[in-house]
Amino acid sequence: MALTEYEGAIVLEVDGVEIECDSFEPTIKTGRKPVKTMNSTGRSKGFSRGIEEITLKVSVLIPLTGDINWEDIEGAKLTRYPQGGGGKRVSFLDCYTVEVGEKYKVDNEAMRDLTMNSTRKIEE
Repeated sequence: MALTEYEGAIVLEVDGVEIECDSFEPTIKTGRKPVKTMNSTGRSKGFSRGIEEITLKVSVLIPLTGDINWEDIEGAKLTRYPQGGGGKRVSFLDCYTVEVGEKYKVDNEAMRDLTMNSTRKIEE
């Protein structure tokens, strides 16, 4: 029986420039909501379609020089792909920054925590 290889570490690019990333967490809210009705079953009978929301949580290392001005990011393309090659490239288009925070710990590198939104996701 052959071993199956799974996706592991990724590479993250912002507008084609590789960034040093500690974690990347995309979340997609489909926009669907249950439609509640009063009926004999006491259950929802279906759903309505709404607006999809894509939220990206990114933790990046803070370099001593040459840091990206994360607060000013608008209309960016974030692309992630497997570090070892193979697999799919997934891009998030028209990204903009919503929140920027910093984190300092005694035994770790300084990190910048970002919350971004995107208007669409594509597989390349």
